[in-house]
Amino acid sequence: MTVIILIAAPEGLRGHLTRWMVEVNAGVFVGTPSRRIRDRLWDLLATRIGDGQAVLVEPAANEQGWTVRTAGKDRWKPVDFDGLILSARSRR
Repeated sequence: MTVIILIAAPEGLRGHLTRWMVEVNAGVFVGTPSRRIRDRLWDLLATRIGDGQAVLVEPAANEQGWTVRTAGKDRWKPVDFDGLILSARSRR
């Protein structure tokens, strides 16, 4: 299962995601796209997110069973801490 969260996304981006995933709440998308579709969706999101934020949670072969990707401005960054993925925010 894949989860994508969009915050302050430009117009049209949410509509594009509904072609492949279900919007279960405003800006929260859930689905099971193939790895190829997921990577192409992420490339599109990362280039078009602008001042917004995007987070993608996807299956992975690690202890947690998932990994995360982030894009956009003022974002949380995934950090590997002894095999656990934690989120860190940059200091200003």
